[in-house]
Amino acid sequence: MSEKARQAGGLKQSPPPRRAKPKTDRGGRAPSQRQLRVAEEVRHVLAGLFSRHDFRDPDLSDVQITVTEVRMSPDLKHATAFVTRLGRTDIDAKLPALTRAAPFFRAQIAHAMRLRVAPDISFQPDTALEYAMHINEIMRAPEVAKDLKE
Repeated sequence: MSEKARQAGGLKQSPPPRRAKPKTDRGGRAPSQRQLRVAEEVRHVLAGLFSRHDFRDPDLSDVQITVTEVRMSPDLKHATAFVTRLGRTDIDAKLPALTRAAPFFRAQIAHAMRLRVAPDISFQPDTALEYAMHINEIMRAPEVAKDLKE
């Protein structure tokens, strides 16, 4: 997008999404097949728990949460679950409740999976969908469409 179009339309540049980093561990290596397999299985277990609503926490009892991705540490002791509420942007308000319920999720994963150590779960908001919708909105703006036709 040209500087002229940005000034004319008053469009602001948005920051990149939080998970725009390449999917590598701290050593710069890509995740192993085992990490990917375990992460996907943890995602399935968490998705099942969220679909059943078996929570004692009243903040989570009536909430539809989607687990979009899980990333495992190389030693499989830590998992980061990226969560979102489809159609809503208030997932940040539910993160404290998810953090309180993390020991429950860890116990459920330990029961459902055969791992030496059940991973500690941390939750992060997944902003990739919101970012993609924002980019789509910018691409449909008349000022940008004019620049793309040229």
